[in-house]
Amino acid sequence: MLDEDAGLADVEDSRGRTYQVPAEWLPGAADGAAYRVQTGPGGVTFTPDPDGARALRERSKQTLLDFSDEPGA
Repeated sequence: MLDEDAGLADVEDSRGRTYQVPAEWLPGAADGAAYRVQTGPGGVTFTPDPDGARALRERSKQTLLDFSDEPGA
């Protein structure tokens, strides 16, 4: 998600943790865009991932399907 007023983008890592980073760090930042993140000795690199948004939607759908609000279910 992109907050243009604040200049921040919400990003999610491979463990499902969500962070906010400056949108200017992401090449071509836009709502619905997805990126792969790589870390190394030189810092952090964000690379556009054309299939990332679809994968995130599918994972979110599966999370909803797996959710149960009944204890012990």
